[in-house]
Amino acid sequence: MDSINRMAVELVDEAIDFAEELRIVPQELDSGARVLDFGVNAEGGVEAGLLLAEIQTAGLATVQTRMDEIAGVQTPHVEVQTDHPAVALLCSQKAGWELEFDDPTFEGLGAGPARALVAEEDEFQALEYFDEFDLAVLSVESISLPSETVIEHVANKTDVNLSGVMLPTYATGSVVGSVTAAARAAELALFRLFELGYDVRNVHSAFGSAPIAPISYDESIAMGRTNDALAYGGTVHLTVTADDPVLKELPSTARDKYGTPFEEIFAEADWDFYDVPESVFAPAQVTVDVIDGPTHVLGETNEELVAESFEY
Repeated sequence: MDSINRMAVELVDEAIDFAEELRIVPQELDSGARVLDFGVNAEGGVEAGLLLAEIQTAGLATVQTRMDEIAGVQTPHVEVQTDHPAVALLCSQKAGWELEFDDPTFEGLGAGPARALVAEEDEFQALEYFDEFDLAVLSVESISLPSETVIEHVANKTDVNLSGVMLPTYATGSVVGSVTAAARAAELALFRLFELGYDVRNVHSAFGSAPIAPISYDESIAMGRTNDALAYGGTVHLTVTADDPVLKELPSTARDKYGTPFEEIFAEADWDFYDVPESVFAPAQVTVDVIDGPTHVLGETNEELVAESFEY
């Protein structure tokens, strides 16, 4: 497989070429690094969110929208499909890079293929997957645009020149934030499988779908809604080559806090994403098709809770 950072760079170039149509604002800093505002100060839009979800998955997934009902209300959904789930979802899309600095003006979460240049997370060691490229693409979820301090940190960790750093950035409370969050249903299923000790290399293909949460510029509300959309409205289909008893623990219905709105869960963790138990992050319903074996239908969606979270 080609470098996932190289594949993502092609999509970043596409975003720059169509910035006006996407309602995003790219800028090149003095260092030569590029920061693309997808939804901090820029307006962004659904198409920008879909393209960013492709960037986050390094072009290894098909991302599209559809309409479906939530408690009788027509609601847009995002669908993601990939035949390379371990690499596209865990080694690229996962928001596994915590960006914290002494500077209190910036805090963010990093997702995307630049993580594979660092490869310090457990997934990379288990999958023995590492990327090498002279450009790094890191999607940043933050209410602030990255400074030169952030760029230097990313460049140092990924061992690329400052001019090779590309940081598409958005706030959770933005159109792009809601769209890219809805694109994470399948990723959550793969992450949950990995945490349960299942060899995710046995996952042949993955489909995921979740509703796009209504936009709120209040980050607390936005975090609650986007995660409720996944935990109570997210559906996933996996095709796997090996059956395992741990599969029954995949959906969000298997966790202790099931039924608790995410805004309450985050408040209990003092709004620290990394202090929330990992078992909380899972889609609502998962179908697992074991090749030449049984098909497990696990969990269920909770449209009433999603509707309440969305304030329908």
